[in-house]
Amino acid sequence: MIITRTPFRISFFGGGTDYPAWYKKHGRGAVLSTTINKYCYLNCRYLPPFFRHKYAINYSKRELTKDIQSIKHPSVRESMNLVKPDAGIELNHAGDLPKMSGVGSSSAFTVGLLHSLYSLKGEVKTKRELALDAIHVEQNMIGENVGSQDQVSAAFGGLNKIEFGGPQEIMVSPIIIRSEKLDQLCSNLMLFFTNTSRDGTKIAKNWIKNTDQNKSYLKNMLAMVDEGQNILTSKNGNLDDFGKLLHKGWEIKKKLANNITNSKIDAMYEQALKNGALGGKLLGAGGGGFILFYAPPEAQQKIKETFKKFIYVPFKFDNLGTQVIYYSPQNNN
Repeated sequence: MIITRTPFRISFFGGGTDYPAWYKKHGRGAVLSTTINKYCYLNCRYLPPFFRHKYAINYSKRELTKDIQSIKHPSVRESMNLVKPDAGIELNHAGDLPKMSGVGSSSAFTVGLLHSLYSLKGEVKTKRELALDAIHVEQNMIGENVGSQDQVSAAFGGLNKIEFGGPQEIMVSPIIIRSEKLDQLCSNLMLFFTNTSRDGTKIAKNWIKNTDQNKSYLKNMLAMVDEGQNILTSKNGNLDDFGKLLHKGWEIKKKLANNITNSKIDAMYEQALKNGALGGKLLGAGGGGFILFYAPPEAQQKIKETFKKFIYVPFKFDNLGTQVIYYSPQNNN
């Protein structure tokens, strides 16, 4: 039996340039992002041969099938097609945050699943291999409208600048920052659930369709990755400038497609600014899910009171990426 734990992520800058439609045409995409201590858990084992079914898949639904091709969950089906497990599989999923909420939960699931399946076969894969396999499963085998940042974040973990394109396809550069400054950054961030989930792939379809006409916006968003990195790593960098840059990025992101924001989200954002937040953004493709604010500590209590009907999610940064947290060898013969 294998249990994997794979982190969700928060993306600060560069979202949209991690889509192949952008970086394969323009040569480079990049994001600045971090993983957090909220996770996707997958419990995976070989299924004993006493059942009519060969595969038991438990997520928000329960699937019992005799063959891989009958599995309806696309990531489970195609991940198994890629890894080709040695025997029947029982899989159970649990997550700390809801799906379709902008924190990369789908890709965390795929990375964690691949990690589980490979480990069950006794195959050790690097974080890079897991990330690239997850990108292949989601973009090529399933054909989803997804970028490439979520899979890399989930696999590697940590606060990173991730670059896309070129012969290496992905390059992960950890942000080197003093622990005191890192703790201060984390303590200045507030995460709220907007009480709305959405299908990010449908919203992302409009991003991809609008890539050429959004060229100037995406170039500006790409430049913010290095600007955000400089704020964090500069000896004299003021973290409040990071919050202001988030605001600048959100103002641009809203222009990428019509359905990224709505009146409810705009009103929530404006209330946060009025109560002391310096910036923020809706996570993921948009439309709902989690909203992030950068707010000095003295403003946070008022913001919490203002948004008391929304779920506030305290978090810390994660540095480890996907992990096997339980391993018990199993004979599948």
